[in-house]
Amino acid sequence: MTFLGLVELNWTFFFMIVNFLVLYLVLKKFLFKPVTEFMNNRAKNIEDAFKEAEDKKYEAQALYVDYKDKLDHIKEERTQIIKDATKRAEERSDEIIKAAQQEAKEIIQRANVDIARERQKVINDLKDQISTLAMMAASKVIEKELDEKAHQQLIQQFIDEVGDTTWQN
Repeated sequence: MTFLGLVELNWTFFFMIVNFLVLYLVLKKFLFKPVTEFMNNRAKNIEDAFKEAEDKKYEAQALYVDYKDKLDHIKEERTQIIKDATKRAEERSDEIIKAAQQEAKEIIQRANVDIARERQKVINDLKDQISTLAMMAASKVIEKELDEKAHQQLIQQFIDEVGDTTWQN
């Protein structure tokens, strides 16, 4: 029997259909099912990879924000450290200047004391020399009874001796 002239209905046709069904079932079990599972797994892996990439992206953005905040904090801290160091340096500079001024005052005071001491020493030395000269003059006057001419000669001799003695010291 021929069905519209294209296919003959006989035993061969039925065997071909049975063979086709068996082949389909075998292929379905051993080929279609594993390929479908493989494709499903591959699709799931790709979706997981996209999800993981998205998570990493958000994590990277969070880290970026965190590092940016830390960097801003470090900049602020650096600025504060510089301000503190500058302030300490200025304070130390002021302390050094004050100490130098105090030391200069003390040096001036000691110098003034030394000058006063030396001045008093010179005055005392002059008094000693004057008293020595007065004693010499008095001893000369006492040794001789003086007339006007001798008196003038004694004064001139005294002036000559005192001048030599004073200038030698």
